[in-house]
Amino acid sequence: MTLAYGDFVVQRDLSFSIRQGSIFVVMGDSGSGKSTLMRHMIGLDRPVSGDVRYAGAPYWSASQPEQHRLRSRFGVLFQGAGLLSSMTLSENISLPLLAHVKVPREEAREVAVTKLALVGLGGFEDSYPSEVSGGMRNRAGLARALALDPDILFLDEPSAGLDPLSARHLDDLILELRASLGATFIVITHELPSIFAIGDDAIFLDGERHQMMAQGPPREMAETATDPKVKAFLQRGQYP
Repeated sequence: MTLAYGDFVVQRDLSFSIRQGSIFVVMGDSGSGKSTLMRHMIGLDRPVSGDVRYAGAPYWSASQPEQHRLRSRFGVLFQGAGLLSSMTLSENISLPLLAHVKVPREEAREVAVTKLALVGLGGFEDSYPSEVSGGMRNRAGLARALALDPDILFLDEPSAGLDPLSARHLDDLILELRASLGATFIVITHELPSIFAIGDDAIFLDGERHQMMAQGPPREMAETATDPKVKAFLQRGQYP
């Protein structure tokens, strides 16, 4: 699969597989196309060549009803949580239910309360995003991504801007949710502690060469990488 905007190629000839039920990390330096890849995987941008397959079913060559069916399996946490500041946390989590499932507001709120409790935010249903910490906002964004009980969750820089303790708590939550829900997580991040804490498998995107330079378990890649850029990225500083 090749990703491009006009004549500018972001990534070319991408080819990788993701195991069901795994936590798959997309990593690379700034501007390498990590978030762009996610947009192509969730159906926001179309690749200039190639396709995305879910359980063998092609997305971009499918009919619109089939694309809609596939998208209904996704949950997405965008950078910065993407919560609407004018709505409470429960109202934010209710939005996907009201928009896609058309459930009554009372039922949507009940689901929102349940999802907020699942991410450790029980009791904050009527708080506004400005009234909670950054880590709590990210957890609320994750609760919204879980609203429709997706099979696949896409998380774009979920721990960006968080202090180390909050980031670690979020990593622990992701591991707990994977264990309890059995969902597949695709995590866009450049944070080494998170990469090594949660990643079962990973790919490294190079923004200068516009190619995927490595794939494998993060710790294994850190120990065996021969590409200088991959090695420098994964061996910077100390990691547990």
